[in-house]
Amino acid sequence: MKTTPIIKHAADIEAQDVQRSPGVTIQVLLGAADGMPNFHMRVFTLPPGARIPAHRHDVIEHQQLVLEGRMHLTFDGDGRTAAAGDAVYIPAGCTHSYENRGDVPVRFLCMVPATTEYSTEWVD
Repeated sequence: MKTTPIIKHAADIEAQDVQRSPGVTIQVLLGAADGMPNFHMRVFTLPPGARIPAHRHDVIEHQQLVLEGRMHLTFDGDGRTAAAGDAVYIPAGCTHSYENRGDVPVRFLCMVPATTEYSTEWVD
C-alpha cells in the first residue's frame, strides 16, 4: 500500500480513555486509520495522580519522548524517573508502568511498530 504525506494537528485528534487507567488519555496521531505501514505515533496524557498499571507486550517495543512533566516509570520492577526532554526505550517483553506523582500533567509521545500482533498482558 502506498501512503501519501500527511500533516495533522494534535489538537484536532480526539483523546480516548486508556484501559485500566482512570483519567489517562491517548491520542493516535498517526496509525492504522491513516495507513501507516511501519509505525504508529500516539500521545499519552496523565493528569496528576494518574497511572498506567504494570503491563507488557511480548512482541512490541516502545520508543517514547516525554513532552511535558515528570513521571515515575518501572521496568521489570526497577523504578526510574523521566522528565520533559527525556527519550525512553522499552524493549519487547519488558513489564512497565507509568505514574504521575507531580502536580502538573505528564504528556509523552509513544512510537510503536505497526503490527497485527499487538497485545497487552496486564500484570498489575
